Amino acid sequence: MPTALTKESILAHLAAHPGDTKRDLARVLGVRGDQRQELKRILKELTEEGALERGKKKSFVPPGALPDVAVVEITGQDADGELIGQPAQWERAGPPPQIWVSPGRVEEEGPPLGRGDKVLAKIARTKEGYEARVIKRLGASVHRVLGVLRREAKNQKGAMRVEPVDRKTRLAFMVDERALGGARENELVLVEPLAGRDHGAPRARVVERLGSMEEARTVSLIAIHAHGIPDVFPQEVLDEAARAQPAGSQGRTDLRKFPLVTIDPEDARDHDDAVWAAPDTDPANRGGHVVIVAIADVAHYVTPNSVLDREASKRGNSAYFPDRVVPMLPEKLSADLCSLKENVDRPCFAVRMVFDAGGHKRRHEFLRGVMCSAARLTYRQAQGVFDGKPDAKTAALQDKVMRPLWNAYSAVAKARDARGPLDLDLPERRIVIGANGKIESIAFRERLESMRLIEEFMIQANVAAAETLEKARCPLVYRVHEEPSQEKLASFSDYLKTINMGFAKGQVMKPAVFNRILAQAKNGPNADVINDVVLRTQAQAIYAAGNIGHFGLNLQRYAHFTSPIRRYADLIVHRALIRALKLGDGGMTDGDIARLEETAEHISMTERRAMAAERDSMDRYVAAFMEERVGASFDGRISGVTRFGLFLRLKETGADGLLPMRALGSEFFRHDLKRHALVGSRSGTLYRLGDTLKVKLVEAAPLTGGLRFELAESVGPARRNSQARRGHR
Repeated sequence: MPTALTKESILAHLAAHPGDTKRDLARVLGVRGDQRQELKRILKELTEEGALERGKKKSFVPPGALPDVAVVEITGQDADGELIGQPAQWERAGPPPQIWVSPGRVEEEGPPLGRGDKVLAKIARTKEGYEARVIKRLGASVHRVLGVLRREAKNQKGAMRVEPVDRKTRLAFMVDERALGGARENELVLVEPLAGRDHGAPRARVVERLGSMEEARTVSLIAIHAHGIPDVFPQEVLDEAARAQPAGSQGRTDLRKFPLVTIDPEDARDHDDAVWAAPDTDPANRGGHVVIVAIADVAHYVTPNSVLDREASKRGNSAYFPDRVVPMLPEKLSADLCSLKENVDRPCFAVRMVFDAGGHKRRHEFLRGVMCSAARLTYRQAQGVFDGKPDAKTAALQDKVMRPLWNAYSAVAKARDARGPLDLDLPERRIVIGANGKIESIAFRERLESMRLIEEFMIQANVAAAETLEKARCPLVYRVHEEPSQEKLASFSDYLKTINMGFAKGQVMKPAVFNRILAQAKNGPNADVINDVVLRTQAQAIYAAGNIGHFGLNLQRYAHFTSPIRRYADLIVHRALIRALKLGDGGMTDGDIARLEETAEHISMTERRAMAAERDSMDRYVAAFMEERVGASFDGRISGVTRFGLFLRLKETGADGLLPMRALGSEFFRHDLKRHALVGSRSGTLYRLGDTLKVKLVEAAPLTGGLRFELAESVGPARRNSQARRGHR
């Protein structure tokens, strides 16, 4: 009998036979006559719903479906250090699926796998996505390895061993004396794998020397080079920057009569935004406020398709490390001509916004002007004024500058709270490095209301930029943030059940839904872990040429306008405004518009790259700080649960490390995805996300940034039983 023609029957068949065409389906399902139109309609609906994708030669496949065996290209590593890749060939609509790659024995037989390598692998679909087990490596490895030279006492005279900085790379390389290129012991080097082996180890040659590991600055260099961040400006870029001259005031709106101030962290390296506020004198807007946000006019200096522009585009953004910044623009611009220095005239791109008494924006206008910063303040100084404790510098600003700013913010904050953006608590660590290059302290930055003031005024300016460009029908790069996927929401719901918290599936997703859960958990034992799980449930914000809104901020349209010194996205938005509003030279070109989608994808990548490098650098500094504490015991909260062990976060420093599966004893532990837990097969012992364990630090590796723990106390029968009962409530 013919199979019933339903969506379910079609999906079931294609799950088993991906790549069948409409003709194949008609034959297998026994479709005849008028049913052909019904089959066409169902296939169209399934495709529009995202349940099917079109493949080659009019075929249909489940979304992201892969064959059992395929060629996979290694693209990098995930946050847990596992290799990830994607199909080497992908001709379907949409991005290729991500694949977790298990090297198997291939790394024991040659150089470790790295970005750019291609492998033939057996593909399996799991609840988490795709996994690939490598069958064989295809072609020679062409990637370079970053590592530190160590003296090899057992090998021939002059040869050295390279210890890779990548914690996933298990093999060391041997470098013959003739292949050292002058490099010495304890230097950070880039090596290129060679054919053959030396005393059982793969061979390599030094292709670049980066500095001695005895120098503190090398810690950040590891992260910079490991992630491929350009950190040296070509001479032609420096020459063009050197020729730049301060902009005059001709043709610009004079804003020097407004006492605009910059408010930044104490360790800020550039100052690209300034603010001013005053009561609105318009009788029709009683209780309202006028706010000016002035931004460095980088577009004046960095013009389309110039040498500076091409380099800024390539970098995409600045990257910030504990001991340095890798800027998007040369220092002549980033720290001088474009920085809004105190008591120095500077060209700016400003937005004047009018808010009513309730903090809702009534109107706004953009202009190119010239300003003079009345004061460079830190967040702590500004907070001191708001708290009624001004210092010698801010006392003179208290009445005419700071109080109007606070009053305007208080109104805008009411509208923000009513809008209900996602209210996550994201503590930020700060590493203080002493003059000797050693870490003096690691602590969490204090969260001040003065920071929220600047954040909210910047958000309002960014919204105004997007609104203006949409009204002018001018293309732009949006900052977009999708709502969480159904898969992540299902996982979130499953986890909440394990701690007796409800989450209704299928409800309309708004940030307020998560805020209610965060408020419910606040001050309770699960507050930290709920904050982490809510964060992991969110999609990653990216740049895009098309608008889908910003879920986290609960905004329909949003663009980045306020940081053009350190983000290329903001420079693009500045140019779009110049073009749309006819504000002089330096506007967006037709070529810029044609490349918007490509630019958005590129700067999204450079942002992720910088974030990964900054995180790696932080990990290495923390590992160096913790090295002297090996053997000490700590209270650690389980911050991640994987197939190979537990990730723990220490309360005092926020340091993250691994407690490997083998450290849990001889019992087999099963990874329970729904409960975010490891469950003992015999005892029922439960190690769950958010649990606190007493652990001992057994290894701190500054070279890789890794920390390794073991349990400081054994788990007795009483604790096992209580954990098992708690896990099955």
